[in-house]
Amino acid sequence: MKKTTHFLMFTVALLFSAVVMAQSTISGTIVEEGSNIPLPGANVIEKGTTNGVTTDFDGNFTIKTKSSSGDIVISYIGYNSKTMAFSGDKSIGRIALTSSQVGLEEVQIIASVAVDRKTPVAVSTIKADEIELKLGTQEFPEILNSTPGIYTTKTGGGYGDAKTRIRGFQSENVAVMINGIPVNDMENGAVYWSNWAGLGDVTSSMQVQRGLGASKVAVPSIGGTINVITKTSDVEEGGNVFTSIANDGYKKFGMTYSTGLSEKGFAATVSAAKTDGDGYVDGTEFTGVSYFVNLSKEINDAHKLSFTAFGAKQRHGQRQNRQTIGTYRASESGRKFNADWGYKNGQVTHQEDNFYNKPQMSLNHYWDLNDNTSISTVAYASFGSGGGGGTAGTYKFGFDSTGYSDYRTGLYGPLDFDRIVDENIAAGANGSETALRASRNDHNWYGVLSTLKTNLSDDLVLLTGLDYRNYKGIHFSEVTDLLGGQYLFDDANVNNPNAALQVGDKRSYYNDGLVGWLGAFAQLEYDVNEDFNTFLSLAASNTSYQRVDYFNYLDSDPLQETDKYNFFGFSVKGGGNYRIDNNHNVFANVGYFEKAADFDAVFQNFDNEHINENAENQKITSFELGYGYRSDKFSANVNLYRTSWSDRTETVSFQQPDGTNAFANILGVNALHQGVEVDFKYKASDKIEFTGMVSLGDWTWDNDVTGVDILDEDQNLITTVDLFIEGLHVGDAAQTTMALGAKYKITSKTKLFVDYNFFGDIYADYDPSDRGVDGAPDAWKLPDYGLFDAIISHDFDFGPFDTTLTARMNNIFDTEYVTDAFDGNANTALVYYGYGRTFSIGAKLKF
Repeated sequence: MKKTTHFLMFTVALLFSAVVMAQSTISGTIVEEGSNIPLPGANVIEKGTTNGVTTDFDGNFTIKTKSSSGDIVISYIGYNSKTMAFSGDKSIGRIALTSSQVGLEEVQIIASVAVDRKTPVAVSTIKADEIELKLGTQEFPEILNSTPGIYTTKTGGGYGDAKTRIRGFQSENVAVMINGIPVNDMENGAVYWSNWAGLGDVTSSMQVQRGLGASKVAVPSIGGTINVITKTSDVEEGGNVFTSIANDGYKKFGMTYSTGLSEKGFAATVSAAKTDGDGYVDGTEFTGVSYFVNLSKEINDAHKLSFTAFGAKQRHGQRQNRQTIGTYRASESGRKFNADWGYKNGQVTHQEDNFYNKPQMSLNHYWDLNDNTSISTVAYASFGSGGGGGTAGTYKFGFDSTGYSDYRTGLYGPLDFDRIVDENIAAGANGSETALRASRNDHNWYGVLSTLKTNLSDDLVLLTGLDYRNYKGIHFSEVTDLLGGQYLFDDANVNNPNAALQVGDKRSYYNDGLVGWLGAFAQLEYDVNEDFNTFLSLAASNTSYQRVDYFNYLDSDPLQETDKYNFFGFSVKGGGNYRIDNNHNVFANVGYFEKAADFDAVFQNFDNEHINENAENQKITSFELGYGYRSDKFSANVNLYRTSWSDRTETVSFQQPDGTNAFANILGVNALHQGVEVDFKYKASDKIEFTGMVSLGDWTWDNDVTGVDILDEDQNLITTVDLFIEGLHVGDAAQTTMALGAKYKITSKTKLFVDYNFFGDIYADYDPSDRGVDGAPDAWKLPDYGLFDAIISHDFDFGPFDTTLTARMNNIFDTEYVTDAFDGNANTALVYYGYGRTFSIGAKLKF
């Protein structure tokens, strides 16, 4: 019996040893093909078993297999699965998963997507699932506020009226690209996010490249680049329907459907959504319809075609005119107060509103010439139609210091348009004394961008290409409502003086801005070794400006159309990234730009006679140093930057004492932007993860400026002033920002997110007319503020549908804060208040 027992124990021991010996430890890193962006949460499973793990937030995994050899299957939502063989303990290094969307990798080449720990730039990437989770009722760029150096506000609070600054540079000097196609206005560089309402529904990823950026084309990326990559078409058939409701009557519903990739290589995806609501701010009712379509065709192994069209038709009321803090507090609506709306015949009528439709269409061709060379080309077109509302004739929309006006219903009340209608009717043949108008900014925009990529050797890659753009901006003011009158008198058109205008007629001004662009670029990427990557990039462009004026000059006058004025710009930048080991890397970059002056710097007085043919190029020098750390639990980045900007072109819009708007076209101003940025992620356990950042900036004006023209909304000269601003702070952005976020996995299907964002050292925009004396004071410093947001999401099966419910609350503690201000002090500055507590609840069903 004893021998039998010993034999059995010996047998069990041998079997146990065999099992132990049969186990293997496999490790690796899962990334996205093309961009090398880590894929956190990817599934790694030993084939034929239930044994599996998920990757951490840097895409790393370690799995102990039950067998000494076999296969592991790697999968991630939105990507094609991959099976890897293993035998014994092994680190299988970096595994790249290809997107399940047709042609996405090629789009990323055109869009110059930066690669983590390789491209030597400061970069943050936000994937589609995070955008979908956090967006809710926020404006699309607002989800960037937890990113270092970013300050985004809703400005007046209208739908799509958000404004983004990077490192203190306003959106005119931040390159925004969608699928690599520039969307900054060709005349002034501005970006109007209302044109892209609904973009969050179809975004695959959004990457912010601060500073020089990785873009090869000569875009105005002085502050940085916001690079939006939309979805293409899914390889697998499927789709979803979604809906959400929120505060102040917000409603949204939409759907997406993909056919999947057919045997003949065809795939299509369509998406559409409708959004409307009353708006958090009084008088900002809105409605918008967004649309997206992608058609992809794999012709053969060498050629792919992809057609994309998207846009949003929207209209929304605006809060254009800021008020003092005292006015908001004295009004019945508080921070929701808006002076720019009222009632006409019982219907809400907006003094200020915005309406636009800007479909963008692109046709991409991807051509693999051979194993080493490929050409990616996109031809695109955009047709914009719309503008912003306002007043014409006698301005009757203000109120006195007590909040009283004959044309308002009660103190600080809505506008009484009916009274104006009665007065205009009584005026009879004298026409309307006051009417409503729209300032139109239609445009036709065409372009071609082509990039050739070739591997000159295993270590040397050349990218080169051409960038062609042709733009026609059509600017005019038109009558939109006579407010009961028989006509509106206008004498601005020399070809039709003393005109009696009807609704739809042009008034005040009518001109075209013609902009041409031809650029070339080349970039060499040299991998000195597997740890040291370098690049050198050169770009040159010629920008031509021409102006046609139909009102200020007779049709027979040669001055009606100017000659073309050409301005040459170029950029040179380079840098390197060195991976010290698996944990540490450092990088540096340096660049010099000469950017052509803006359209308004050439035609300064909105006429065809006073032309600044020798407008100075804007000159930008930028340096940056960076450090990165990566480990299983913790990752962090530190960036130091210094950007010097000379001969800057800046347009400052501001509100005059009588309530009307004016602007100053400022040329030759210099600025210095420098600072430090830190961001980190820490995975405390499988259930909880923390993120955070600190950004400290020091941004100041570097010189005084003389001879600045101030003009009214109808482009008439009001006065000329000097500016004494040397040493004063650059305003309109938070120079100090901080963020801390936590993600807690309550269960495998339920997650809680909490975010805190702090904004400090915000200086008001300055009034050019108040800086005409040497020793002028610095702009008013706004109170610092911090906001808490929370999100809870839950996944479950609803019949055959994978369903997600998401509830969001922004500004949980209903903090009262000022986001934007215009000069003065705490009592006199004209400000915009931010939103109070808001919420949204949404559901998404996938099929």
